[in-house]
Order: sequence, then C-alpha cells, then structure tokens
Amino acid sequence: YQRRVRGAPAQAAAVSPADSIKKLRVTIEMLDKREQHLDRKALLEVTEAKKKLGAKNRRGAMMCLKRKKAYEAQIARLSGARMTLEEQVMAIESANVNLEAMNAMRTGAQAMKSIHKNMSVDQVDDTMADIQEQMDVANEISDAISQPVGSDMYGEFDDLEAELEALEQEDLDDKLGSLEANLAPMASPTAASTTTTSISSPAVPKSDPEDEEAQLRQLEAEMAI
Repeated sequence: YQRRVRGAPAQAAAVSPADSIKKLRVTIEMLDKREQHLDRKALLEVTEAKKKLGAKNRRGAMMCLKRKKAYEAQIARLSGARMTLEEQVMAIESANVNLEAMNAMRTGAQAMKSIHKNMSVDQVDDTMADIQEQMDVANEISDAISQPVGSDMYGEFDDLEAELEALEQEDLDDKLGSLEANLAPMASPTAASTTTTSISSPAVPKSDPEDEEAQLRQLEAEMAI
C-alpha cells in the first residue's frame, strides 16, 4: 500500500456542487435555529434582570445583563457566519450555472465541428451551382416538351392563311365570270332599252273608273248607316 507522506494533507475527494449546496443549506438552517435559541435566552435574561431589580438585587440583575450581552454577541457572530454561507451558496449556484452553460456550449461546438468536417464553403458553393444547373436543365426540358411536334406552328398558320385567301379570290373570280356570262346576251340596244324600261318603270295596273265610283258609293252608304 502507498504510505502518505508525513505532513502532507490528504487529498480531498471531489464534491459535486449539488452536495456542497445541500450541506451549506443544512448548516445555514442549524445556525438559524441556534440564533433563535440564543435570542430566546437573551430575552429570558432580561426578564430575570427585571425580577432581580424588583427584589433589590442589583448584583444579580447585572449578571443577567452580562449574560444577555454574551448571547447577543454569539447571535451576531452566528448571523455573520450564516450570511457568509448564504453568499457561498449563491456563488456556487452561479458557478454551477456557468459550468452547465459552458458544457452545453462546448457540446454544441463539438457537434458543429463534427458536422463541418464533411462540409465546407466551397462544397456548399458547388452544390448550389449544381442545383442551379439542374434547374436550368429542367426548365429547358419543360420548354422542349411544351413545343408542338412537327413543323413550325406559326409558319404553318401563315401558309394556311395564304391558301385560304387564294381560295376566296378564286371563288370571287368564279362569281364575277358567271355574272358577266349572264349579262352578255343583254348587251344589244333594244334589249338594254327594254330592260331599262322594265326596271325603272314597273307596270302599274290600270284602275277602272266605274269600279272606283261603285266603291265610293258603297263607302258613303256605309257611313250613312
């Protein structure tokens, strides 16, 4: 076994912050109870001093006041010690919070370092460039798929429009040819005069004067009734 060097202090076992805080709080509670006990004893000494004064025992009353002063001095020392322990508890709690925060930040830094081992700024730039390139390819494919298959649609539309206009012109020419053929026999002066007369002066049926007179008399008779 290993012998401890004479005069060397024994190495203290590591104590967790939680255990330290627990022990300090127990001590603070014990000091508080001790203060309350001494305070009660100081009050009893005051009461006893009053009794002795009433019995004309000034010496006894003086001793009671001395004991009261001693109790108050102990109370003051205990109060100072209790305040020191409470400050120590707050310091340990604050240090423990700082330690937990540091451990959390250290863990986060290690995790980020592990993640960034397989990723760099250049790799991110390359990846973004690949994504943009593939998006451009996808857009080109979509445009190609949306185009009609075969000849140019707009060129074909222009050809069809020209062909339709040619058919309309041909139909118009046929109608004009037929009209000229129908008007050719009517080119003689007699036929033209007859045609003009028949068109400009349509035949009006001649009225019979006797019929008109009979109709007038019939109308007068009906009005007389």
